[in-house]
Amino acid sequence: MSEKVKIYKHIDKSILKALPNPDKRAYEIKMKVPECTFLGVQEQPDFAEIYLSFYPKDTIVELKSMKLYFAHLRNIVVSYERLVNIIYDHFMETYDPERFRIVMICNPRGGISSKMTIDSDWKVRGGKEQFAGWEQGLQGDVWNVQM
Repeated sequence: MSEKVKIYKHIDKSILKALPNPDKRAYEIKMKVPECTFLGVQEQPDFAEIYLSFYPKDTIVELKSMKLYFAHLRNIVVSYERLVNIIYDHFMETYDPERFRIVMICNPRGGISSKMTIDSDWKVRGGKEQFAGWEQGLQGDVWNVQM
């Protein structure tokens, strides 16, 4: 492993910055990272599209810091499964949203694609499942990402 390459434990959540939420009424923020690059466990480049649905409470995401956070992953060795969980944890810890959903679609490797999803509303993640069934109305929504 070269000196510039780092392992997943070096992913720095302090890069993410929060801004005060300008409106306390309920709303949804959708963000897309069209090309997240990182190194797979074989130290080969991996690419993914990441979709973030964010329901703020007191803070919102400062987008420049989010850009820097994802750029910082370029030389990090990490598996898909670990990365989606790390990003989820970092966003939950930094922003404490009402709800946070992340969808990570990885480019094919060896002819196989992967799609991972985590939603803070899931009971198994400590949520209340108060948004259960919300996808039903999203058939035409660009964020209802199909694989």
